[in-house]
Amino acid sequence: MMSVVWLGLMVLFLLIEAGTVALVSLWFAVGALAAILVSLLGGSIVIQSVVFLVVSCVLLALVRPILRKYYTPRITRTNVDSLLGSQGLVTKDIDNVTGSGEVKLGAMTWTARSTDGVPIPAGTQVRVDRIEGVKAFVSPLCVGAGMEK
Repeated sequence: MMSVVWLGLMVLFLLIEAGTVALVSLWFAVGALAAILVSLLGGSIVIQSVVFLVVSCVLLALVRPILRKYYTPRITRTNVDSLLGSQGLVTKDIDNVTGSGEVKLGAMTWTARSTDGVPIPAGTQVRVDRIEGVKAFVSPLCVGAGMEK
């Protein structure tokens, strides 16, 4: 009877792990598998529980850090995040006071504002400092000793 309960817990832990991929619930599923084996060999509920906890905790403490070292998903910047730090060209004068300005970033034209509030004329090369909603906040790139403005 207890082996069915442990089997249910093992399936639950595996489903949780499949949803999170955090390498935490997986070790509890293995602990539940060990408890199933103890149950089938006739061990008491106390022994089953101790085996479950010991196997789960030992695997969590020892194996998880090793696997995390090799199984670290690489996060690739996409969409808006990939624009941060990129360079563009001002296509329409940027003036925060009048709320006007556009910048071409790659193949797209974005509404733009100056990060420091200083107007930036069309034709200036700029760097994207941040994105807020549909607006790119930009700063002019350094040219020679001064700033191009």
